[in-house]
Amino acid sequence: MVRYDRQDTNFVFRNRRSNNRWLGEVALREGFSLGEIAVVFCSDDYLLDVNKRFLGHDYYTDIITFDYCEGRILSGDLLISVDSVRDNSVHFGTDFDEELHRVIVHGILHLAGYDDHSAEEQARMREKENEYLCLRNTMSL
Repeated sequence: MVRYDRQDTNFVFRNRRSNNRWLGEVALREGFSLGEIAVVFCSDDYLLDVNKRFLGHDYYTDIITFDYCEGRILSGDLLISVDSVRDNSVHFGTDFDEELHRVIVHGILHLAGYDDHSAEEQARMREKENEYLCLRNTMSL
């Protein structure tokens, strides 16, 4: 089950059911099922505070993923800065919704075991993000 919440933002996420179907399909294609996923939309400042307090990092980011997976069940918290997603969409010349869904699936891929520390891992992650964004566009959402 995917739950959606917000902290320190007025952002409202729409089309939750269709997003849940998409994420369920992503999990299935990666060999997992969806457990408890919390997607929390927040501000840059809120996410920076979380980054400092829990990870010891003093920088802004678009997403922090907390992994609570057990076996082949994906569970975790995806904290997403709506401010950073909006900035990224301008920087990369993409639609805000596309960038938002890229960040959401990025978090799901982290839960599925993908990493992005090396250039090779980043390229693989980007390839999977693109694959699943295409899937999303072809699903009847």
